[in-house]
Parts: sequence; structure tokens; C-alpha cells
Amino acid sequence: MSRQRGTKNMVLRLDPELAERLRLVAEVEGRTVSDVAREAVAALVEQRRTDERFQARLEENLLRHEEALRMLRDSE
Repeated sequence: MSRQRGTKNMVLRLDPELAERLRLVAEVEGRTVSDVAREAVAALVEQRRTDERFQARLEENLLRHEEALRMLRDSE
């Protein structure tokens, strides 16, 4: 994931124990917490691309939004 055209700042709230574990992983690997967190998020997003349950939920959401859009258009 080396195509950074800038970054977006986000607030991530973690319970203290998880935050400490993340810090330790970063320290042991000689990396920043941000780098380790970015890698973990990228891995999760990539995994969801092939997750059948996630894809089914995505399809359900799309259908629901399409129906809502049709209802809004029809009420004009």
C-alpha cells in the first residue's frame, strides 16, 4: 500500500490494554503505531473483499438504498 497521496487524520479509540499491545508490537518491530495500525486496517479491508458474508451484507445494503432512493424520487 505505497500509493499514499497524502493522509487523512482519524481518531481511533482503543481500550488501554489493546493500545498498549499495539504500542508494544510497533516498538518490537521498530515501526510507528500509525504504521502498524494502517497495516492492520488495510489487511482487514482486503480480507472483506473476499468475505462472502460481508459481500452479502453489502448487497443487502445496496438494495435497501436503491429502494429508498426510488421512494424518494417517486414522492416528487
